[in-house]
Amino acid sequence: MLEMAIAVTVSLILVAVADVSLQPVLKQQRVNDAYNVTMAALRRAHDQAAADMRIYTVTFGGPAAGNGGSITVTQDIPNGPVLFQAALPADVTYHVEPGIPTSPTVAPTTPDGFGTGANTFDFDQIAGGGGNTIYFYPDGSAQDAGPNGGNVNNGVVYMGIPGQLATCRAVTLWGYTGRVRGWRLINVSNVWKWSQQ
Repeated sequence: MLEMAIAVTVSLILVAVADVSLQPVLKQQRVNDAYNVTMAALRRAHDQAAADMRIYTVTFGGPAAGNGGSITVTQDIPNGPVLFQAALPADVTYHVEPGIPTSPTVAPTTPDGFGTGANTFDFDQIAGGGGNTIYFYPDGSAQDAGPNGGNVNNGVVYMGIPGQLATCRAVTLWGYTGRVRGWRLINVSNVWKWSQQ
C-alpha cells in the first residue's frame, strides 16, 4: 500500500512539472498559429486576386467575445463570397504591446519602418496609418480603397499575448507588390527589436 501511495505521488509530481514546463511552449504555439493564419490570409487574398482577375478585400477585426481578433477575406462585390475567415485564439490578440519599438527611422525601428507602433492595424500609411482594410488587385498590388482606386497600401498588423513582449509578432505588407513579411520581437542586450522571420 505504501509503495502504491509513493508511486501515485511521484506520478502526480511528474504531471505537475510537465504541465508547468509545457505552458510556455503551448502559448508560443498559439501565437505562432495566429501569426501563420494572418500570413496565409494575406497571401491567399493576393494570389486569389491575381488568379480570378478580381479585387479581394482583407478586413481585420479586434478582439470579440470568445476570440482575440478576426481576419476575413471576401471578393469585393456587393454581398461577395467569403474566401477565408479565421478567428485568433482567445489568449492571442491583435494588439500593440507597450515596449515595442516605435520609431520608423531610428534603431530599433518598427517592422519595415511602417508607422510608429501606435495602431494595432496600421495600414494606409500614405493616408497617415490606422487602417484595417486592404484591397488586393489583379496586378498584385494592395491599395487602401475599393474599385475607385486609391493609394498603395503599405502597413503592419501586430499580435501577441497581452502583457508578454516575448510573444509579439508583426506582419507587414508592401503595397506595390503585395509582398508579405513576418516579424518576431526579440531581446538583444536588453533592447527589444524586430527580427524578420
